[in-house]
Amino acid sequence: MTHSNFKNISSDIANAAGWQQKYRQIMLLGKSLPVMPEALKVEDALVPGCESKVWLYIDFDLTENSLLIAGDSDTRIVKGLLALILTLYNGLTPAQVCHIDAYHEFQELGLIKHLSPSRGNGIRAMVERIQNMAKAKLA
Repeated sequence: MTHSNFKNISSDIANAAGWQQKYRQIMLLGKSLPVMPEALKVEDALVPGCESKVWLYIDFDLTENSLLIAGDSDTRIVKGLLALILTLYNGLTPAQVCHIDAYHEFQELGLIKHLSPSRGNGIRAMVERIQNMAKAKLA
């Protein structure tokens, strides 16, 4: 899942008629998330601040100067939201990652108002983990 797909995916979500259709789009997106190998689902990969279990594995491609991110969750809706986040950030340089606010993108798509506060906090925690890794690569 790469950044180049984000505009198409976000357009599908934005144009969905009502929350049920948006929810369906997110659930379908979660099904398309590549399977994260069990070996990467370690304690260090767990994202604190998420009510559901969320694992993020972030690597750096020196050749492309870009972040490579894999993730998974134990709940379907979070898996879909995570897939959207990965589509937004995967393959970008650390500088590009630092300039994109996924939480704001989710607000623009009309998703945040339909999510529980704990899900919103989870999104913030996932984005923070990715952006902190990008900032560390810039330092």
